[in-house]
Amino acid sequence: MASRSAMLTFYRETNTEPIICNIARQFNVVTNICQANTSDDRGCLIAELTGDDEDIDAALTWATSKGVRVEMVTE
Repeated sequence: MASRSAMLTFYRETNTEPIICNIARQFNVVTNICQANTSDDRGCLIAELTGDDEDIDAALTWATSKGVRVEMVTE
């Protein structure tokens, strides 16, 4: 199993479905929210994603297609 950290930014205009929940259900990726911050127009969180590399890649690609900005966090 792989583990990677990513910063996910959600915008009010695209916040129409439960992205984190769907990542777990559809892609079998465990998401540990390490830090989160919200404002009136957006939300941002840093999450550790654990699962198979292919599943993590697919989950992040899907999240991007839903309007979520994804940036990988390097330690």
